[in-house]
Amino acid sequence: MTWRPTRRSVAAWATYDLANTVFALGVGGLYFAEWVVDANEWRDRDLALAIDAAMIAVIILAPWLGARSDHQGTRRPYLIGATLVAVSATFFLASPGVGASLALFSLALVGFHVGSFFYDALLVDVSTEENRGRISGLGVGIGYVGSFIAVGVGRLLIDDHGHAVVFRTLAVLFLIFALPAFFFLKERPRPRKQGNPPSVRQALSQVRKSWRAAGNYEGLVPFLIGRFFYSDAINTMIGGFLTVFALEEVGFTLSELEIVLAYGILASIAGGIGGGRLTERIGPRRTLHLALYLWMAAWIFGLLAAALDAKSLGTTLVIMGGLALGATWSADRTYMARISPPEHFAEFYGLYATVGRFATILGPLLWALIADVAGLGRMTAMGALFIFLVVARVVLAQVDDSPRDWANTR
Repeated sequence: MTWRPTRRSVAAWATYDLANTVFALGVGGLYFAEWVVDANEWRDRDLALAIDAAMIAVIILAPWLGARSDHQGTRRPYLIGATLVAVSATFFLASPGVGASLALFSLALVGFHVGSFFYDALLVDVSTEENRGRISGLGVGIGYVGSFIAVGVGRLLIDDHGHAVVFRTLAVLFLIFALPAFFFLKERPRPRKQGNPPSVRQALSQVRKSWRAAGNYEGLVPFLIGRFFYSDAINTMIGGFLTVFALEEVGFTLSELEIVLAYGILASIAGGIGGGRLTERIGPRRTLHLALYLWMAAWIFGLLAAALDAKSLGTTLVIMGGLALGATWSADRTYMARISPPEHFAEFYGLYATVGRFATILGPLLWALIADVAGLGRMTAMGALFIFLVVARVVLAQVDDSPRDWANTR
């Protein structure tokens, strides 16, 4: 019997993207980085270390939890658990000192990224091969409404009530928007496997086996390698360092940056929805390539904005980056689903998530080494990440996105 997702299930899945984005922009991308920068004794490398610690934990946890979900035949309980971890840690940010808040931020990132892994893997439960690009784009487009909500919360509360109240409010909103997925998202039936669920050691061993198995499927390994490079650049920027760069190098005030980000969010919504439709029209491969070219152009405008002290060029960076961001994630998820065998979706989405997390370790570490340790500054760090975009585009040239005949593979 063909699986047909319900409209309520699709809506619940898309609304979770909104919840995710409330955290991603409001906490990870904007206000926490700004709060750390305001504490003058803390540097870029402290934020980088907090992010890297979280990503190391995710690299261990995501494959293990993914393997357990495959064994149990369900993913939604893991989505719920990870979300509650992220919400709880976010609620207490900025209440203790900076050091303790950095530790809470790491914990919140672990919950957020593990939850995102299961959320991405659930795409196949709320879509069909025919509408997957559209559903993915819908999630991205609706998700970026969460960015408006996050910026609105900050503008309303931060001056009169401070960062701690902002983080508590964002945590509550994260939970509220995640609740539909907790109760209404329906998974396609999967059999529960016999025996005990895998241990962490077995799961990590399975990751090595999964990498070897991925080599049996055309284009999968090059895609994951390419994804590593573009995720490295993108996740580093949206993970807080764009805020640092815009405030410290381009010269935006927080209020100005909030307004510019609103335009960027509008662009992200258009990029997500338009990218989803473009994915269905021309395929995820060409859509992702176009998004990478747009990222490269945005990066150049950003570097020029800092070099020329031109805030207008910085605005262009944010708007072009917003368009590219929405289109990237619309095409990215669909691309992965296109080239992965259905019986290994959770397993290979574990690799997909792990690659993204490794990238999120290297990017902040590279930034800290270049900007702080070597003393070469943030402009050089931005330039190094631009090279990663170019490398990603070169690697992805090897990957074909034509539909596979999975019935004839083993």
